[in-house]
Amino acid sequence: MAETEKITINLSVVDLGQVDLLVEQGFYSSRSDLIRTAIRSQLSTHADTVQQAVVRKQYVVGICGYSRKDLEFQRADSQKLDIRVVGMVHIANDVTPELALDTIESLQVFGVLRASPELKEALADRIH
Repeated sequence: MAETEKITINLSVVDLGQVDLLVEQGFYSSRSDLIRTAIRSQLSTHADTVQQAVVRKQYVVGICGYSRKDLEFQRADSQKLDIRVVGMVHIANDVTPELALDTIESLQVFGVLRASPELKEALADRIH
């Protein structure tokens, strides 16, 4: 199974009770199962909108990783990255804030950004 992220939601007691009733009746294996199913249903409903935005704004969909070596290569070529991802961006722990600032022009992630706290702080004004 793909890596998952934990989220927190607030529901009214009546909605939560209805969720529990559907789980108890065997429609879903757990609260999480119902919530995942509902989210996937909504994502399916809006799939065209998502796809159009991905194409229009040139997002990468999936998981992108950047190592120290990747960014050193970018710096050697005097190139800056405009990173746009729907999914996850992982910047390796050995990437220094200085290297990131030299090579990352902007960073927009709809999903999860995995980077050290120091990197996130250094790139704060470039994260959209």
